[in-house]
Amino acid sequence: MSHFLKLAKHGPSARLQSKRFMKTFSIIKNEEYDAIVVGSGVAGGWAAKELTEKGLKTLVLERGREQLHGDYPTEHKHIWELEHRGRKTPEETKTDYPNGAISGPIKHFFAKDSEQPYVEDKPFFWVRGDVVGGRSLTWGRGVPRWSPMDFEAPLKDGHGIDWPIRYEDIEPWYEYVERFIGVNGEPMNSPAIRDNIFQKPMEMNAVEKHFRKSVEEAFPGRTMTIFPMAILTEALNGRAACHYCGPCARGCSTGSYFSSQSSTLPAAQATGNLTLRPDSVVHSILYDEEKDRAVGVRVVDRVTKEEMEVKGKLIFLCASALGSTQIMLNSKSNRFPNGIANSSGTLGHYLMDHHFHVGGSGLIPGFEDRYFIGNRPASTYIPRFRNVGGDTDQPNYVRGFHYGGGAGRAGWGRGGGNRGIGASLKESLREPGPWRMYMNAFGEMLPNYDNHVYLDGEKTDQWGIPLLHMSCELGENELEMRKDMRASAGEMLEAAGAEEIYLFDRLESTAPGDAIHEMGTARMGRDPKDSVLNGNNQAHDVPNLFVTDGACMTSSACQNPSITYMALTARACDFAVKAMQRGDLRV
Repeated sequence: MSHFLKLAKHGPSARLQSKRFMKTFSIIKNEEYDAIVVGSGVAGGWAAKELTEKGLKTLVLERGREQLHGDYPTEHKHIWELEHRGRKTPEETKTDYPNGAISGPIKHFFAKDSEQPYVEDKPFFWVRGDVVGGRSLTWGRGVPRWSPMDFEAPLKDGHGIDWPIRYEDIEPWYEYVERFIGVNGEPMNSPAIRDNIFQKPMEMNAVEKHFRKSVEEAFPGRTMTIFPMAILTEALNGRAACHYCGPCARGCSTGSYFSSQSSTLPAAQATGNLTLRPDSVVHSILYDEEKDRAVGVRVVDRVTKEEMEVKGKLIFLCASALGSTQIMLNSKSNRFPNGIANSSGTLGHYLMDHHFHVGGSGLIPGFEDRYFIGNRPASTYIPRFRNVGGDTDQPNYVRGFHYGGGAGRAGWGRGGGNRGIGASLKESLREPGPWRMYMNAFGEMLPNYDNHVYLDGEKTDQWGIPLLHMSCELGENELEMRKDMRASAGEMLEAAGAEEIYLFDRLESTAPGDAIHEMGTARMGRDPKDSVLNGNNQAHDVPNLFVTDGACMTSSACQNPSITYMALTARACDFAVKAMQRGDLRV
């Protein structure tokens, strides 16, 4: 079984295993798989786990290079051991990794824009993982659930189309996912979210507890807690509890945070039903007009550029919102001249992201005798408190926002901007500096037909796939919301007795895509005339084609979306396999 990717760091080196993978072209193109999963990140890993555990012989195609669990080259390196002390060069920032979230120590996990270009009709950040596991290795790990109001909002306020599901439909799948991945946090009893199944929470520090008490006393209905995180505080399924080392995005060899490598892909591999091939760029979906079904995918080898066709009975697209949509738009036939499953004409439209880089910070006096231990990988969290009913409803905008943040004390690095010289300056830096509370808001973006992506008519990438054009911008609702996001941070900081309050809105230096929560472009809906997918993430037009990553989202809420992708994926896999067993899919 040499065509399996080894998911633990043992045996041959990564280089030797990659060479072994180059031999699998002849193997996989001569087989028909029960299911083909495109992508191995948060959604793709879950699709692999669920489909293989249900007995399906499953091929997972990942365009990125092989990445072994535990083989994380910068994981515990000190800053002085890193190239350029962990900074990107100006050229890298300009041409390869323009998004600020891609720092020097993790750049090797991401695609270079210079090598995998796209076209910005309007400013947009497309941040793409470029390894097995995708962005599950580098994500922020925040996993608050949605609430009933999030699934009901489009129908109630008229912005977008009605979700074809409700919270009750997905609630058992949230529970199913959480029991497997492990989530730490504490119950909140908030109308804006529903509580996860929690392990014990990570603890807030003294100033955060003070801030929480001050806010809850001054503003009834607002609550602050620790962010629900997919990071273990108790060992689970052979994964260790977090040891607070800090640099989570560099990879977690203990598996303390959820990633495909540490969790779902090993579970899939254990079934014996998984074939995982890195360096496999999916060009398009193969569609048989006589069968009226998808019958496989066309793949280009990332390194050799060799092309092949692989057959499969079920197709699950989990290549990220825009990655999946790019594949669908490029999958053309007589029936679907504008992209597979696009009879509605909505494929590529209604692109959304969360908007942020707005909030405030302030110095919190006192507490000089208090500090904290370790590098806690979790921020504080104030769930949405606007437009949740009664006097919280706003006249100038709909939907809402939440805050992430936290309090900390300045370290010795503050000396770079302080007055002084010599021994006296050094002595003053031996103790930590003052406490400062920081708040950054994340707001919901409404679906808008004009926010869209489309294929270039002439230019292609190095694998022959037309470049993707991005045209997306914030609307009036988001701009009005940002005023409140900034002002509300200020009033809460004031209530906590903060000094030197600094409020910010960095709208001019950000753009959609910056939050790396891109959603929409192949949305779910009840009517095939205005949506691509039904309530089971199944294409209206092509019954054996499923899309379960961010592309499927009908609206964006303001919560981090990854836990919802996982739950939708597990739910869709259950539906697809049962439908296949009944013969409903005719595959």
